[in-house]
Amino acid sequence: MSETAPQKSPTFKKYVGGCHCGAVRFEAEFDLAEPVNRCNCTVCTKVGTTTTSMPPSAFRVLQGESETGEYRVGDSQNYRRFCKHCGIQCYGGGFVEEMGGHFRSINLGCLDGVDVSKLTVQYWDGRYNNWEAGPSNQPWPLRAA
Repeated sequence: MSETAPQKSPTFKKYVGGCHCGAVRFEAEFDLAEPVNRCNCTVCTKVGTTTTSMPPSAFRVLQGESETGEYRVGDSQNYRRFCKHCGIQCYGGGFVEEMGGHFRSINLGCLDGVDVSKLTVQYWDGRYNNWEAGPSNQPWPLRAA
């Protein structure tokens, strides 16, 4: 039996990015050929980010972690980190069982040299905590109150 690691996709690679002012820099390994995420929860709707997630081992802060603040909704174990200087939400993390457990996520708009408009987007219904429905290829409608 072979002890070699499984082959990664040729589009799986390391990306580098950071906040607007340059105080925060990070790198992450993932595959941009895979769909990326938009969520309709109240935070994601207001921030307007397009994200991707990866295991914590595939993410690393290169500089400026002490220059970030943290935002959580209530007592959620999921968090978002933003630059204290320019306010850009750069990355986050937490635990969502339906996403495979512990994760890190990044704001793809923070990546150097990546055009987010060229990526395939999948949509999540976080506003209604409807994670078990999985992603949709169309935005989830907001329900009337």
